[in-house]
Amino acid sequence: MRRRRIMMALAGAGVVAVAGTALFLSGEQAPQAARSAPSAPVPGDPLTGEEVTRATAIASATLRAHMTTGQVDLLYVERDDDKGAEDRRRADAYLYDYATDSLIVRTVDLGQGKVVKETATRGVQPPPSKAEEVRAAELLLADPVYGGGVRESYAKALGGGLLRSAADLGLRGLIFTPGQERGGEPCKTHRCLRLFVRLPGNTWLDTSRIAVDLSAKKIYTLEW
Repeated sequence: MRRRRIMMALAGAGVVAVAGTALFLSGEQAPQAARSAPSAPVPGDPLTGEEVTRATAIASATLRAHMTTGQVDLLYVERDDDKGAEDRRRADAYLYDYATDSLIVRTVDLGQGKVVKETATRGVQPPPSKAEEVRAAELLLADPVYGGGVRESYAKALGGGLLRSAADLGLRGLIFTPGQERGGEPCKTHRCLRLFVRLPGNTWLDTSRIAVDLSAKKIYTLEW
């Protein structure tokens, strides 16, 4: 009888006993946990991680062979803001075809699970993706002229040690379109990057005279 009164007192004080362990919960916590369950996104909400993954798979389904060989790359996925489709969850997948130097935009209807619109445009260069920055650094490291210098500068900044891969470098890429410079003329139509490389100790590699051509997989030395 005494045990029963103790259990009733604990329950009244906001304590729940589970498998011999007392869990102290305030009167607000249980309803709060119930309210924290994620709700389904509405058209105006940002894309969820699951939606980005699904849109990526749908948009690239017919291009996987080209993506495997590096001919096509997925740059990024964002929510489609078409005013005529405000009642739907749609995503725009931006892909770049390096063989034709074309930007492909595929609009995915997430409800229907299919591509509902596609455009291909030449002469449009969106900002580089992180994967492109890494690829540009890999081309730089593989270059017979510059690769050794990058590794030497890395080892010096680190105080000894080897550069294992491009992932060891701090990278920032910007689209390069030639102006008065000489040496990077193919970049007028190709997808090219100016690559900024951070070494250990927050020192920066001097890459001011270098342009990386992702379309032709070449390194250009720029001259003024």
